Amino acid sequence: MGSENTFLAFLNKFLPISQEEYAEYLEPYIITRTFDKKEIITQAGEVENYFNFINKGLARKYFLKGADEMNTQISFEGHIIHAQESFHSRTISEYFVEAIEPTILHSISYDDLEKSYSSSGKMQHLGRLVVTTSMVLKDRWQNQMVMLTPRERFLRFVTRHSDLMQRVPQKYLASYLNIKPETFSRFKHLIKDYSRLMAIQEN
Repeated sequence: MGSENTFLAFLNKFLPISQEEYAEYLEPYIITRTFDKKEIITQAGEVENYFNFINKGLARKYFLKGADEMNTQISFEGHIIHAQESFHSRTISEYFVEAIEPTILHSISYDDLEKSYSSSGKMQHLGRLVVTTSMVLKDRWQNQMVMLTPRERFLRFVTRHSDLMQRVPQKYLASYLNIKPETFSRFKHLIKDYSRLMAIQEN
């Protein structure tokens, strides 16, 4: 599946969009942007100007708390990442967005997204669905931070995103899951021990 079709498939999760509608209302406004590993995509202190779909690669969103980087989002292929509040409110962002790996984004600027909305009621509806879903997922994640223990958060993440354990530096994951680095390391050893035990039992 081509990269543009990957973005179209993502949008179709929210509302059925035909290839013709995509070509008319969205494709003219999409720009492809590439970033090297550790390159800043969005700078704190500036207004976020792009809605970004990750076509290839991996990115994180974080803010600074003193000298510490507090990671609030880690996203990979097929997901959206941007300084959401800044983008929609047109206010200064407190967040950085940075590529963890070489990353290719399909991006739409704020002004161009507004043009798309004004050209079609269906595009407005689609935009509301994407924003609403993002807000729900953000609230759900915040609830997990409060309601689940560090161990439960770790196990849920590993179960759902085991591949990211190899792609994302441990310090980023520990911060994202709000787990102390030494605790995160201990949990990793528990998973290794469990996997080794299961392998022995299978043999």
